[in-house]
Amino acid sequence: MQPHDFWQEFLPPRTFDPHAPLAAAYPATLADGRQLLLPIRKAGDGGLASLIINQASFAVCDTLAEDLAGRLAADSPDIIVGLPTLGLTLASGVARALGHARFVPLGNSRKFWYEDALSMPMNSVTTPHQDKRLFIDPRMLPLLSGKRVALVDDVISSGRSILAGLSLLEKCGIRPVTIGAAMLQTARYRAPLDEYEDGLSKKIHACFSTPLLQRGEGGKWREKTGH
Repeated sequence: MQPHDFWQEFLPPRTFDPHAPLAAAYPATLADGRQLLLPIRKAGDGGLASLIINQASFAVCDTLAEDLAGRLAADSPDIIVGLPTLGLTLASGVARALGHARFVPLGNSRKFWYEDALSMPMNSVTTPHQDKRLFIDPRMLPLLSGKRVALVDDVISSGRSILAGLSLLEKCGIRPVTIGAAMLQTARYRAPLDEYEDGLSKKIHACFSTPLLQRGEGGKWREKTGH
């Protein structure tokens, strides 16, 4: 596949075996069996399956949003809060799929009317060396007060972005009733989230999860044992 061909369509169930040696793509699998090929990117001494949701086709975005909306519906969220940057694409779709009229986007760009007190440091696996801050528009706070809030990101990997979002909402007196993502990337997020709140990692909803990969015989990728 060419790099721009990834994330464009779902394949029928069992098209690829995720446990078999993999050359360059990991077949992430939805609950109904459909598969989405994700490019494998080298990360340290291992490999990670990658999802760049704003480069996905509209059909794939809609499918992921509808799938996640169905998972979050049991928690009856009144409003969706989206994390920047790629989480905003998914959060918007999830809100639409739930029949909401709008969602609340968090941002990394400080508008002149924002308040530094309503911000948190933030970085992620894909932007580890960027000094960013996470902001909430103070004008959006009435939309969240007293409401059942769902916090949504595209991918949860290290857990740093979700923790920044949770911490910022906590500053605002908001405690989300649920958390959602398209992909759980390895299990590294579990320890920091459970340190923040005991058992929190088990309450997260996601369309699919992907393991840490390692190169094996012939340079092929396989799931790293013990992860």
